[in-house]
Amino acid sequence: MNDEQSALLRRYRLQLFTATWLSYAGFYLCRKVYAVVKHPLKLEYGFNDEQIAAPWTIYLIAYMLGQFLAAWLGRRMESRRVLLYGMSIAAASNVALGYLVDTHHASVFLWLCILMGIHGVAQATGWSHNVALFANWTKRSERGTLFGIWGTCYQLGAVAGKGLAGFLLGWLGMAWSFFGSSLVFFAFIIVFFFFARERPQSVGLSLEDHAEPDAPVAQAGSGAPVREAALPAGFVASIIAMGLIYFGFKFLRYALDSWSALILSEHFALPDATAAYLSTAFDWIGLLGVIAGGYWSDRMPGSRRTPVIFWMTLACLIFTIAMRFVGLDSAMVFVALLGLIGFTQLGPDALLSGACAMDVGSRRQAALAAGVINGFGSVGPILQEPLIGWLKQTAGLNSVFSLLVGVGALTTLGTWLLMRFERGKV
Repeated sequence: MNDEQSALLRRYRLQLFTATWLSYAGFYLCRKVYAVVKHPLKLEYGFNDEQIAAPWTIYLIAYMLGQFLAAWLGRRMESRRVLLYGMSIAAASNVALGYLVDTHHASVFLWLCILMGIHGVAQATGWSHNVALFANWTKRSERGTLFGIWGTCYQLGAVAGKGLAGFLLGWLGMAWSFFGSSLVFFAFIIVFFFFARERPQSVGLSLEDHAEPDAPVAQAGSGAPVREAALPAGFVASIIAMGLIYFGFKFLRYALDSWSALILSEHFALPDATAAYLSTAFDWIGLLGVIAGGYWSDRMPGSRRTPVIFWMTLACLIFTIAMRFVGLDSAMVFVALLGLIGFTQLGPDALLSGACAMDVGSRRQAALAAGVINGFGSVGPILQEPLIGWLKQTAGLNSVFSLLVGVGALTTLGTWLLMRFERGKV
């Protein structure tokens, strides 16, 4: 590759990283609104904890099923096209949710559930297909560090989503919490349309990686990618095992993310907007964990990810135990531990669902691997929402955090076994 081609490749890679970063940050802008408006919705419509959990549970079920649909689409359509459809539907359904909560329709609960289901399917296209595009434009040896930086999209997207929703909630009301995030997302969709390219070959370039033999791809401009004939049994077993471990990661992440603002409002009697801002500690500190975990894994021999995943998950378990016993004593302690859990949980979370998904197969298998891992993992958020709503209502917050400690312990054991298995293969 000559100097001119190298400069062109750098330019297109920067455009691709920016477009996909904004894409997934935009998904999170819309996704985080419901967690912020839970308490106002309870007050406005008289919902109890189990009722307020139901629309989000439906969203999560749709999101989980949508992951497998997205994985299937990844073997038949270009990821760029799938993402454009998914982003547009997600932004539109979020606008519809804003109109719904503003109209006080008699069937508001039913339509809330329907729209959240549509939103969930659209959101499911985001992770696996952005990961696929990222894999197309990166080498194995650099993915941990680059993905650690790129992975800040869903931390900063979550922070911005909660912050924007909280600000608009206090200023203009619930409906604008939905409208505002969608307007920003529509702007990101335009950027993605013009700057995202499927792979280097789409613009007459190549990115060789001798550490990762790749499957054939379609030529530039030929439309859908070439289908791979069969999947190796080891590949299938690996991504299913990772998906089962990812169940624990997503259970913990969504539990704290979904309920922390409500806990800060109710348990510590903080204003809703303040609770929304403070709950972003999980994401603010967590993004540092994503960067640190990715950088650390690239510097392991052979860019091994599993030792980093295990040790960070073990630290997360320790902080979760601390949250169970002292986290509810004061708002300051709660927020501090929320940030520490975010750092130690989101680092291995991003490695397992991102760099590991890209490393386990060829670049063409990245969307499938990410979709299956995220699909199995997404069962965790589905179960946590009604389970925590029921536990909180019937047994109190201590029982909720005891559950999180148990899930954290099982997840830590799973990451230890994964590390031992990988060590045995080397």
